[in-house]
Amino acid sequence: MQPSQAASISVVSNTLLVVLKIVSGIMIGSVAVISEAIHSAVDLIAALIALFAVKTAAKPPDRDHPYGHGKYENVSGTIEALLIFVAAAWIIYEAVGRLLHPRPLDAPLAGMIVMAASALVNIVVSEILFRVSKAHDSIALEADAWHLRTDVYTSVGVFAGLAVIMAHETWFPQVNLDWVDPMAAILVAMLIFRAAYHLTVQSARDLTDASLPPDEEKWICQCMVAMAPRVMGFHKLRTRKAGAQRFVDVHMLVAPEMSVAQAHGLADELVEQVKSRFPRSTVAVHIEPGDGPGDFDCGDLWDDEEN
Repeated sequence: MQPSQAASISVVSNTLLVVLKIVSGIMIGSVAVISEAIHSAVDLIAALIALFAVKTAAKPPDRDHPYGHGKYENVSGTIEALLIFVAAAWIIYEAVGRLLHPRPLDAPLAGMIVMAASALVNIVVSEILFRVSKAHDSIALEADAWHLRTDVYTSVGVFAGLAVIMAHETWFPQVNLDWVDPMAAILVAMLIFRAAYHLTVQSARDLTDASLPPDEEKWICQCMVAMAPRVMGFHKLRTRKAGAQRFVDVHMLVAPEMSVAQAHGLADELVEQVKSRFPRSTVAVHIEPGDGPGDFDCGDLWDDEEN
């Protein structure tokens, strides 16, 4: 499945869930269900942003974007994460108001059915998004998947709150539990805040041109170490990521007497190895004359392995 197809599925499912939750939340007067509708509305906006991002990121490089459009995915993921913060703040605002002015719920069973259906739909769709995001290394789809997976957890929390209220009406009608519904909404918001923080850190990281993860850089180092003694060493390894695209820049040291053709062949060999593992990669290899063997500048990567 292509990323755009997976994002389209998310848009359709979220649209249906928003309508269903808003209608049921208003009917039974549940702020927790309405908060879930708000959450799903944010998920819908996130899904639309993800759909735009994956379609744009798939475009080839052009004159205005010679390095490609991969960072559209990172921008998308960051915006999606910030939207979750906004939704969580709104949910808390509504829930506090209901705590100050409590009111009983009507037909909590209807809300429970809606929450159960929502959790089931989002489990299926988020699993699709996770698989496609992993297959295509899409941060936008991964962020969208976490939106929906968070919605699963919060739907279950609201379901539990409504179940408590329903049990109270049946077995303990004399006990006042009007506070359970808004408290469930606040717990929902806390979970959303937590997910939003992790998504923001993850998606914004590549916007600052941070290096590739240590295990990926270490693998690139090991490729060049394995090419010794033809490769005498390397230094100035620089890496970054934009969406699913990786950029690798390294200075490779070879024997001063090596021909240009031979050195170029070594550079091509490294490029092929990196692209075999990371297909959407741009690798720039600068050839320099070496003055001795064993100059492999892996730095802290080896130290991490030893520790």
